[in-house]
Amino acid sequence: MTEIQLPFLPDRTKKPRQSGITMIMDKGLSTRESADFIEVSGHLADFVKLGFGTAMVTKGVREKIKLYQEAGIKVYLGGTLFEAFVIRNKFEDYLRYVDKLNLDTVEVSDGSMFMEHDIKCEFIHNLSKRFMVLSEVGSKESGILIAPGRWIEMMQAELQAGSFKVIGEARESGNVGIYRPTGKAHVTLINKILSKVEADKVIWESPLKSQQVWFIKNFGANVNLGNISPMELVPLETLRLGLRADTFFTFLPEKYNAFQPK
Repeated sequence: MTEIQLPFLPDRTKKPRQSGITMIMDKGLSTRESADFIEVSGHLADFVKLGFGTAMVTKGVREKIKLYQEAGIKVYLGGTLFEAFVIRNKFEDYLRYVDKLNLDTVEVSDGSMFMEHDIKCEFIHNLSKRFMVLSEVGSKESGILIAPGRWIEMMQAELQAGSFKVIGEARESGNVGIYRPTGKAHVTLINKILSKVEADKVIWESPLKSQQVWFIKNFGANVNLGNISPMELVPLETLRLGLRADTFFTFLPEKYNAFQPK
């Protein structure tokens, strides 16, 4: 990183962070690709999610996990894989698999299957005794709509059950859950959630640049964002710092607005 300092850059939190978290979606990187990613931008990543069930079909997954962990990045399996074990009544096998991979972080979700919320919270509570738990709220199905009040109730209950953070569902496509089918933010839903749930407790899945820009402009450089492509981590950090056109004027004093393009 350059040692040159610019004024009016927002202060970024330092790892290990409570806010300003960035969660990366690894959908099957090779060990070599992971090493290259870490060399260039590992210092910017807080979590790596091995997306959906990719861990079970990726060669060298244990070696890759070790690389991430040695770089100070927490790794966990996608919630879909948790659900795949649970629906088959193989939760104990899931625990053995997590231990085999030497993971200290897990995700609990119910986005692909129906699960009574009390049962989901029980999973969170029990897992939180051994692991850092991230829990995902919202369905992966575009036709399933959840009232804002229910989002709030679920997030609050999951945090109380032991989740470190709750994740606002968007899928890797970025067009469900907290987003409209067009990919635009569901502003009313997000604002209602934040009226009752502490902002630092939520990681917003934001795979698209336009979504990242919206959250940074509205909630600042240290908003928690997830489902970021490894290749987009450095570009995201420039958005967080106002070093990209989309957020160029966001953190500058008002007097600089005179220089905005006409």
